[in-house]
Amino acid sequence: MAESLCKRLKNKEYDTLRDPVKFAEKLTKDLQTVSKDKHLCIRYSAKRLPRRKNQSEQLASKEKKARLQFFRRTNFGFEKVECLPRNIGSINLRGFFDAEVGAETVSAAMSFLSNTESLIFDLRQNFGGNPNMVALISSYLFGDKPVHLNDIYWRQKEKIKEFWTNPKAANKKFTHNDVYILTSSQTFSGTEEFCFNLKSLKRATIVGETTQGGAHPGSTIRLSDHFSAFMPQGLSINPITKNNWQITGVEPDIKVHHDQALKMAYLMALTKSLKQEEDKKFKDTIKTLIKKTQKELADLKIK
Repeated sequence: MAESLCKRLKNKEYDTLRDPVKFAEKLTKDLQTVSKDKHLCIRYSAKRLPRRKNQSEQLASKEKKARLQFFRRTNFGFEKVECLPRNIGSINLRGFFDAEVGAETVSAAMSFLSNTESLIFDLRQNFGGNPNMVALISSYLFGDKPVHLNDIYWRQKEKIKEFWTNPKAANKKFTHNDVYILTSSQTFSGTEEFCFNLKSLKRATIVGETTQGGAHPGSTIRLSDHFSAFMPQGLSINPITKNNWQITGVEPDIKVHHDQALKMAYLMALTKSLKQEEDKKFKDTIKTLIKKTQKELADLKIK
């Protein structure tokens, strides 16, 4: 990467760039061309970036307050939580944010869906987040024994951190519910971990598109007053497969266009519900919903 940047600098590729945003985008593209790592990127900030003694220094109270405000304004990533017809739970999650301060919101969302028969996690517009939140939400999908989800090797400390479910953290267990996860080609990073973990544990069915392929977590490093770099510093290692989703992404079990993913997962959940239902009246209702969903799915056919 250094050789590539020096060569481009010598060829005056950056001389005409005056827009700082476009300059950051150009650097990001050039670095990723060599590294193939989508986590590695250069960012421009119009506001002056704060100086710290070291990159691991705790955020100042003002920054912590601003971050918490952002989390709350976005409802800790929970865009929509609803019960679809015939008791199918649906969660549109836009990010895996701080697990400690977001735990109450997670609990409220899962409690609302506690009587549903199946769960659909819509992660088509989810670009990643905190592995601790991944572990917290996953804790609701398993039983009373901790489950090993993922490991992250951190280069700087030469240490491996393990991530497990925490049964005590989940006030409701969805152990008997089928779980469907919707993905798109934009699904990225920590969100991919959630998908990869549950797929490896055979706990969820992935429906949609192959994800971006970013398994190297890291942190932001200040470069100057207005430029920073998100630098990959870790390596995800799945305890079952002993590998990760870097570059390859997470392959869906059911491959469909992202616009069709929700209808497809809902149709699968209804079909499963129909097989288990004994009440004739409810069976007729499910059959009607299946026909309706099949038509809607056909109308969404991508050319």
